[in-house]
This record gives sequence, structure tokens and C-alpha cells, in this order.
Amino acid sequence: MKAVEVTGLTVTLDDGSVIANDVSFSLDTGQVMGLVGESGSGKSTVGLALLGFAKSGANITGGKVVVGGVDLLALGPKELREARKKLIGFVPQDPATALNPAMRIGTQLTEGLLGGKKENLPRIRKVLEDVGLPSDDAFLRRHPQELSGGQQQRVAIAMAVAKGPKLIVFDEPTTGLDVSTQARVLEMVAGLCCDNGMAAVFVSHDLAVVGTVGDLVTVMYAGQILETGSREEVLLSAAHPYSIALLESVPSTRQRLPLVAIPGRAPAAGAKFEGCVFADRCAFVEDRCREAAPEMVTTSTGSQARCIRVEHVLQNQKLLVKEPLHHTENKGGDRQAVLSVRNLNASYNRTQVLYDLSFDVAPGECLAVVGESGSGKTTMSRCLIGLHEEQTGDFEMDGKPLPSRLRDRPKAVKQQMQYVFQNPYGSLNPRETVATAVTVPLRHFYGERGKAARTKAQEALERVEIPWRLADRYPAELSGGQRQRVAIARALACNPSLLICDEVTSGLDVSVQASVVELLRTLQDDGLSMVFITHNLAVVRSIGDQVVVLSKGRVVESGAVESVLTDPQHPYTQGLLADTLEVDRSDAETSDLTG
Repeated sequence: MKAVEVTGLTVTLDDGSVIANDVSFSLDTGQVMGLVGESGSGKSTVGLALLGFAKSGANITGGKVVVGGVDLLALGPKELREARKKLIGFVPQDPATALNPAMRIGTQLTEGLLGGKKENLPRIRKVLEDVGLPSDDAFLRRHPQELSGGQQQRVAIAMAVAKGPKLIVFDEPTTGLDVSTQARVLEMVAGLCCDNGMAAVFVSHDLAVVGTVGDLVTVMYAGQILETGSREEVLLSAAHPYSIALLESVPSTRQRLPLVAIPGRAPAAGAKFEGCVFADRCAFVEDRCREAAPEMVTTSTGSQARCIRVEHVLQNQKLLVKEPLHHTENKGGDRQAVLSVRNLNASYNRTQVLYDLSFDVAPGECLAVVGESGSGKTTMSRCLIGLHEEQTGDFEMDGKPLPSRLRDRPKAVKQQMQYVFQNPYGSLNPRETVATAVTVPLRHFYGERGKAARTKAQEALERVEIPWRLADRYPAELSGGQRQRVAIARALACNPSLLICDEVTSGLDVSVQASVVELLRTLQDDGLSMVFITHNLAVVRSIGDQVVVLSKGRVVESGAVESVLTDPQHPYTQGLLADTLEVDRSDAETSDLTG
């Protein structure tokens, strides 16, 4: 008997629009399936439906979800709650939604387990160590808000795996993790599933992550499965044009290449199609693709793909030949630095977390800041924008002294220095529409109102691939990737000279990440300077000019991106590069993609 059997799973909106259409797959005990696709493709909808749950406004209208021999969709509410407790673990994309801010970590980790707290503590400590967290009493007494975002995510993962369920659904669980922690967590996930007989569905936009942890890879688009097979079949010999397009969007740590975003936009949830759902964006499309919906077919490589031209695609695909981008060192030349930082120190409750940081950001230059979770990256960025109280140091912007606290800075400086937060769930007002979120700063800084403000808001949203038809929606009605793009658009609407980006691409699928990185690179050419905080070294290679490597609040290495990532000198930097995952398609078959 299969550990998990999903047959004909269908989720529809209240208006009858289908957002997950006839999804079927099965998993053996200990098997992990990676579920990938662009934001809005239906990945998270399917992940939640595996728990017998649909968000407000949506309903599971068909199919079976059998876990451990139990059909979850046939159970009543009480029986379903019991089945979820025993059979299924869930790790959400945003750890803030999984952790109660009023409860201590130790209490939250043990409350869902059978037996008393004392008898469960040894297991809890072991799971915490597996996910790279402290297991002592002091850590267990902490509250979620006392942890970094990456630490919160690891606690959420520990909560899900501690009870030993039959199926774990991971919804973008490594989004907020640095590469070293990510590597440990992925190894843990694979090991736990194998050793304890737990199947897993791993929802992710990161193809390198899926290629590392997944035995199977399933690609979704517009609520449909377009390709499924082993990770080797899908990542090395992709048979569907959409799978190939996703792979083309992935950045590389080895060289600075232009990122190729998928043309056009993903369709709206519930959109109806006469033929192939990917036809409007496909490089292989022909007239018959629009006439009837294709069926899933078995390819010569062993995978299954929903395409009438799979063999042609297999024979004619090729990685696009990309010319490496040239690094222009010292973009600012002899011009005055946009931002100068000298001897920055910062503390939390008298515990020092940053030590004597000094650096300059030249006009049009991107300074990348990398390091593990807890290394001080976000604290540093909050110091720069003036939101951290316990700090000392000297700041200058355009050669003029810059007050350390935001409230002391003049309005013009606030407009010139914009900040994009890591977590769009918290940075966007849930009671304001998308349009309002972008027009508020326009009114504040420029006095723009009415039609003029909405026109500029539309331009800002279009630049980050958010269509204006979403302008009157609220943040809760958007996917995580869409929310992050709205946050970026809000900052860009202010026309800043310096943009501080705190993990802004961590929640984006690879195609949108490619378009955002290329957008930011274009803005650099227009003179925009950036401080780009990230744990993704491939993105650093793609967009960074200079890089600062932080470890435990200290700069351990800095310099030009090309030299630091090509020949790192410090063991810590070497370790980060060693832990960075990359999709290697060097063995993929050749021929011209655009054919």
C-alpha cells in the first residue's frame, strides 16, 4: 500500500473557478516529492488540500487524499482533526503564522505530543539539534519574537516532525534560511523521511532545493500538473517547455549571467483555457496547442508531461547560450559615496551583536551582505535605515552627516533611502489594498493624490510584474511572492537613490526573481545604489558589485564579488559556497530552445 495516494484532487473558488485541477500522484513510505511552479500556480493550494483544508473562498470539490490508509476528504470535522493530529505534519511558509507569540518555545514544541512534557523533552531536544538549534533550557524558555526569522522557521519544522507523522507537507520551509542551515535542514528532512518512514510533499520555488531533497519532482502551472518524474528526469531532461523555462531562470554561483525570466505573466487563479494552459508563454507553441487541452503522456526519458510535442521538445531543447555579464568595478569612480558607514556597533539589551562595521556604497553600486541566520545582516540593515535604537557609529549620505535614528532624519533623506522588509506579511497593512499601499508614500513624499497617484502606482506595479487588475485586492488575497513584489513596488514608487533590500528575493519563484534582479540591475544603470542582504550567493553573483561577509556580527571577508566568490580566502566564506545548492544541467541534451 502506498503511504500517500492522491486521486483527482480538485479545488474551486466560490464562483466555480478551478484553481487545482484533477491533481493525482502517489508516494511510497519515506519518499519525498518536490512540488514546484511559479507563484500562483496552485502549489500551496494543493499542499493545504492534502490536510483536507482550503482557504476562505475556496472548496475541495473532488478527489481523494488517502494517507496511511485513511481518506481524509471522507472524514467529518472531528475525525479530520484527529487524523491531522496523528497522520500529518505541516510547516507553513511564514513561521509567524505557526508560532504563538505568547507561548514559550518549549511549550509549543511539546503541546501537540502524546504524554507529558517531561517525557517528551529528550525527543524535543534531539529534534532541535537536528535542525541546528540550541536544545538547552534557556532556549526552550524563549518566545518566538526573541528568535531570528530563520530560527523561527527551524522551530516550526521541529514542531512538525516531532510527532512522527505519516505525511509532512512543507510549504516553502527553507525560504528564510541561510545556505548552511538550509543544507542541514534538507539533509534532516531526507534523513527523517527515510529513517522513520514518513512521506513528504516539499513545496518550493527553488529548483536546486527540490533537486536536493526530492526523489520525485512535480511541476505545476495554472492549477495543473504539467510534468512529473524522478528528479533526474525532470531536472536533467525536462520534457515540458515550462520546466525548461523555469530552469533557464535559475542564477548560478559560478559566473555572472543575465537571468532569463519567462515571457508574459502567469494566469490569474481560476482562469479558463481552451487548450494548453502554458500556450501564451511557450517557446514551442503551435496552433493546435490552443485547440484542445493536452493529456499527460509518458516520455522517452520516463517522465510524464502534459504536452503534445514532448518528443520534439526533448530533441530540440538547449540551454540558452548566455554571455557572462561584465563586472564594472568601482562604479562610482571618484564620485562621492552615496552611503558611508564607519565603526557601526549594535546591541540588543546590552548584548553586542555588531562589531565595528565599516563600508561605502558608491553611486549605482550594489553592496551585497551575506552570512548565516543570526550573523547580524538584518540588524545591520535596520541600523542603516534608522530603526535600531542600540547603535553607535558614524553615517554619511552624499557626504553629509546622517542621523542614526529615523525620526531625526529629514523628509528628503527618508524619501531617498527606502527599505524593503524581508517579511511582506508584516510590512503591508492587511486593511489596505495594493493600490493604497503604493499610493500612500506618493502622497506623503510628493503630495500626489487621485488619478495621478494611481497612474504612478500602476507604473510601479507593472515594473515588478504585478498587473493592475490586482490593485484593489488586499494582501491576504495575494500569494507570498506577489506580496513581496508589491513591497518592492512601494519602495520604487518613491524614486529612491539608495534601496536597502532585506532578503527581498527569498520568497519569489525563480522566474519572478529573475525579472526582479534584472529590474534592479537596470535601475542600477540609472544610478540607483543598493544594499542587498541575502543568503543566496547565486543572486549575489548575479547582481552584486561588492560583497561583505558577516559572521557573528563581524566582517570576515569583503571585496569585489568576482574575487570573493571565485577565490574566497576565509574558511567561513568557503563553507557558505560549499553549502550553496545549484542545479547542474551540464548533461542536458543540446539543440536550440527557441527552435
